[in-house]
Amino acid sequence: MISYAPFYQTLFKQNRTEYDLIFHHGISSNTLYRMKQGKPITTTTLDTLCFVLNCQVSDIIEYKPDEKE
Repeated sequence: MISYAPFYQTLFKQNRTEYDLIFHHGISSNTLYRMKQGKPITTTTLDTLCFVLNCQVSDIIEYKPDEKE
């Protein structure tokens, strides 16, 4: 499972907000909604977020294995 927890930690560390991403960098509010819901985003969007936040992919997403019993 892909987690976007690092994205929110990166925003916090950089003292940035979703508002900033939407209104100053053109990131779609739908994209941020999808991320909050844990839904997939495109690699193009991932690339854009890395560019805007000047960070690595690992600062946006992380892989967490599903716990299977």
